[in-house]
This record gives sequence, C-alpha cells and structure tokens, in this order.
Amino acid sequence: MKKRNLLFLPKYPRKGASSRLRTFQFLPLWEKMGYSVSVHSFFTEQYLNNIYSHQSPGYWHVMKCYFRRFFLLFTVHKYDLIIIEKEIFPYLPAIAEWMLAHSKGYWVDYDDAVFHNYDLSNNRMVRLLMPKKIDQVMKLASKVVVGNEYLKNRAIMAGALNVAVFPTVVNTNRYKEKICHTTSKSVTIGWIGSPSTLKYLEPMVPVLNWLHQHHPIKFLLVNGKSKIKFEGKLESIPWTEEGEVDAILKMDIGIMPLPDSPWENGKCAYKLIQYMGCGLPVVASPIGMNNEVVNHGENGFLACTSEEWISALEKLILDPQLRKEFGKKGRDKILREYTLQGNFMRYIKLVETELGDK
Repeated sequence: MKKRNLLFLPKYPRKGASSRLRTFQFLPLWEKMGYSVSVHSFFTEQYLNNIYSHQSPGYWHVMKCYFRRFFLLFTVHKYDLIIIEKEIFPYLPAIAEWMLAHSKGYWVDYDDAVFHNYDLSNNRMVRLLMPKKIDQVMKLASKVVVGNEYLKNRAIMAGALNVAVFPTVVNTNRYKEKICHTTSKSVTIGWIGSPSTLKYLEPMVPVLNWLHQHHPIKFLLVNGKSKIKFEGKLESIPWTEEGEVDAILKMDIGIMPLPDSPWENGKCAYKLIQYMGCGLPVVASPIGMNNEVVNHGENGFLACTSEEWISALEKLILDPQLRKEFGKKGRDKILREYTLQGNFMRYIKLVETELGDK
C-alpha cells in the first residue's frame, strides 16, 4: 500500500493544550500505522512561554509566525491530506482556506468556540469585517471535526456538509486509577488548568472558604505560580505534561466551574475527563459538554448556585464510599467513551475513506 503523507497544522506547539490533545498525542499512533506525518504549528514555544508569563510575545515574532506559515503553504502539494486546527491565519480573511479548498482540499478541527473570537470580538473592526470568518473556513472544508455538539451545530449552521464529532480524550495507559480514597479527616479538592482559565475559580473562592470553615479540606491548584484567595491550606503545583497525572492523583475531588457564556458552552470538558480518567468524583457547572460527561448523582454532581456547590462538595467530603463509587463509575465511562485508542481507530477510518485510491 502507498505510504500516505499527512500534514497537520496545529495552532500551537505541544505545550499548547488544544494542539497537544487534538494533534500531538495522536502522532505515535499515526506513525505506528505506517503514515508519514509532518506537523507545523503556527505559533512557537517562545510565543506560548511569553503568553503564559503574561508578557508580550513581540510584534516581529508574531509576524515571523505568519511568514513561516505563508511559505509553508507552497509545499502542500506533497501531502495526501491536510488537517488544520482552527484556521490557517488567525485574524486574516479565509483567503488561504479558499485557495486550498479549490486545489488540495482540507479538514479542519475545533475543540473551542473560536468563531466567537470574531463574531463576539471586543475589537469593533474584527466584528465588522470578519464576523463569519470561521463559518467560511468550516463551509469550505471537506470535513469538519469538532469536539462537541455545540461546535457541531455551529458547523452545520455555517453550511458544512461533512461534520464529525470527536471528543477530546485521554491516554488511559497514562491515566492511572486512584485506588485509595482517603478515610483521613482532610479531603483534597483540586483543579487543573492553564493560567488563562484561572478566572473560572474566582467565583468558587467563597464556596471553598465556607467549606474550609466547616470541614478539614485542602485545595490543590495545578496551574503555575498563580494563587487564589483561599483562606485554608493551599498547595500550588506548576503544570507539566509529565506530572499532570500524578498531580491529579493527589486530589480526592475534581472541580470544573464555568460561567454560562457562549465561549464556555463550546468547551470540551477536558478537566472532567482528566479527573474521571483517574477515578475521581467530580463537581461541575452544567454548561455545555459538562452535561454529557457528568451523570448527575452517578459519577459526580452538577451545580449552579453557591448553595448547590456547597451541598455537592459537602456530600463528597463527608462520604469516602460515595467518592469511591462515583470515581469508579466515572472512570468506567472514560474507558468506554473517551480513550485515545478508541478515538484514533474511529478517526483513521475516516481518513482511509477520504483518501481511498488517491
């Protein structure tokens, strides 16, 4: 059989969560199946390091990213299939996608509601000139791969004719199960996320402080150097890809609070999938895909108000057996529906069908 050449165009290098989960973690499987794979991210490691440190990446560095991808497009004829994460050029009209659609064709992948970067942008000129940019990218693609139903519905509304849902998944060979659900007095509630999402924890601080005043709890923040104004015992662990599973295994309960806004409705509930992959019970806001991942009262709780959050967390704090039961059911669900290998086998069938006898 002819060796297939695939070109992946993620937005970020491996350190960027969306690119790591939607592209990079699958690369060994593609290579194992005999595919030749090339990966060229738009932004660089330096760009991400600056962003995560709340520093400007620099105008000329960003311009170099644009020029680097521009010249890369002259090589696309070498590949059998081109898979783009989100868009070719951020904040430019979809001219490159239009040209590619009328020559080689392409697939496009979304795990976030990036169309809201345009239609709901704070920049008036972006809203005025390119409100439907991502809709055009979706419509021009020969296949749109999305992480959840919210993104699928937008793709269909945009006129995309071929849409497939592939949730963001975990490698369950890495995500070991938490066996010991502590019976000690202290219970660790935890959260994992990037610096840009730390804002989601701010409304939770009064809830956590109330729980601290009434129960012996600890809060584990897997993020970086950032902290929250928690009055109790707080442990902050810098995130690393190698250490994220061990960090989650230190938790007894995982949480995922979200506001009810358009951007958050497009999220793929990855934190929950991580927690549950390690056999943790969870509490989450009933926003977007969280409603699909959490079976309320079976593997976790969904909570809207502060009172509901307190009630849900208190039940889990006081009942180690309930934590254990929820954790087992949660992990069972991940093993059924959200595994790296399972997603890959579905994905490769689509690729083989697309390429056919090309």
